[in-house]
Amino acid sequence: MSPEPSEVIANEAKALLDRLGVVPSAFADGGLPARSPITGALLASLRETSTDEANAAIGQARAAFLEWRNVPAPRRGELVRLLGEELRSAKVDLARMVTLETGKIVSEGLGEVQEMIDICEYAMGLSRQLSGLTLTTERRRHRMMETWHPLGPVGVISAFNFPVAVWSWNAAIALVCGDSVIWKPSEKTPLTALAVQALFERAAARFGADAPAGLCALLIGGRELGEILVSDPRVPLVSATGSTAMGRAVGPRLAARFARGILELGGNNAAIIAPSADLDLAYRAIAFAAMGTAGQRCTSLRRLFVHTDIYDALMTRVKSAYTSVVVGDPRRDGVLVGPLIDAAAFGAMQAALDAARASGAAITGGERISVAGDDAYYVRPALVEIDVQTEGVRRETFAPILYVMRYSTLDEAIHLQNDVPQGLSSSIFTLNMREAETFLSAEGSDCGVANVNIGPSGAEIGGAFGGEKETGGGREAGSDSWKAYMRRATNTLNYGTDLPLAQGVEFDV
Repeated sequence: MSPEPSEVIANEAKALLDRLGVVPSAFADGGLPARSPITGALLASLRETSTDEANAAIGQARAAFLEWRNVPAPRRGELVRLLGEELRSAKVDLARMVTLETGKIVSEGLGEVQEMIDICEYAMGLSRQLSGLTLTTERRRHRMMETWHPLGPVGVISAFNFPVAVWSWNAAIALVCGDSVIWKPSEKTPLTALAVQALFERAAARFGADAPAGLCALLIGGRELGEILVSDPRVPLVSATGSTAMGRAVGPRLAARFARGILELGGNNAAIIAPSADLDLAYRAIAFAAMGTAGQRCTSLRRLFVHTDIYDALMTRVKSAYTSVVVGDPRRDGVLVGPLIDAAAFGAMQAALDAARASGAAITGGERISVAGDDAYYVRPALVEIDVQTEGVRRETFAPILYVMRYSTLDEAIHLQNDVPQGLSSSIFTLNMREAETFLSAEGSDCGVANVNIGPSGAEIGGAFGGEKETGGGREAGSDSWKAYMRRATNTLNYGTDLPLAQGVEFDV
């Protein structure tokens, strides 16, 4: 297929941004290039946010918070409901923009925007459920309770692979909790961020005067803007998604000023295929989890442990899927694997495969495919059959590489799964209840996400998302994750005439 002229895809992006409400001045005549991995084409050149502008945005976010915290929570939920409406109306265009800027296939782009809509619905309902406990007190005619209050401006640093959904996980809940939001998106995906900011501003205009200026701010640029968010004492919480290396830099700086961090870092996710597994179910789950999004999900399947009794039967089917899957332009029907984000991602993948070959691994796939010229990086997903879990296997490579190993006992498989620094997502395929319950128990998976008979990739917004160990320990989206965006106060009320002290202390004056 001949390469698509750069101006064609660039013009499509500009038309989408115009329909989404982004003013042309926001994506023209700047120094930050926005490229599409589909062809490598330059889509726009953006003006970067200056240090002074970033500091001013944080100041405005602080002022907005002081107003927003006094708006009743159900009313705050109304703003998030309106944002959900805007996202519904713009779903097709925003999803297309996600595809152009990240290389995701069409259904995955649509799915990411649907995830934003879902979290808006969840947060709207949550706005009427921000409840504290009434606690038992040891003193007569006293009542003890806990209350939850808005925390302050929330910094969000997001990665390229989910350029808009991760912002929504944080922003929707932060807004109903009474916080303002300052967003620093990946410099690899700034255009989708501009589109989301325009949709938010449209929702805020419909909401009216109760939404103060600066309630949601956007900082366009590189690492230095993230460092400003991490270091500024006016930002009590920073939610950062990215590599473990990024987390090692962010975590200590937040701790140094006693700020909170929600860190969503590396994932080296595994699946265990037990002897009783439904192999039809397993191989389909493996295919999506390992090859979907070109292996560029934090929950992508990267390690596969297959019981020796079923190894050959399963791998025959998996290899068939790998050799037949359609790799190509993600906008085209039938394509399931789009491009890697850039040349650096391709280089990291090839380095990992070279290391595996040096360890004696047998490799299926992994080669570059010519789809759209020299500036786009399409690869065939790689299966790496290897005897032992080497240091290369224990490192996360953000690419479609699946390391496959045999195991003999469940204890062995669980040990291998847990014997990595990361602890995000995991799964087991088994029809044996004891194996399933063991995997989910304290002696089983040590990950933040543990699944049975579904793959490790992907998550619903109703469950708290995040992981352990070098994954950072943060949690976003459902369950009680909203508490991270608020501060807790314990209150004791005396409605009597005596002043009894706790623990029977006497202090008569």
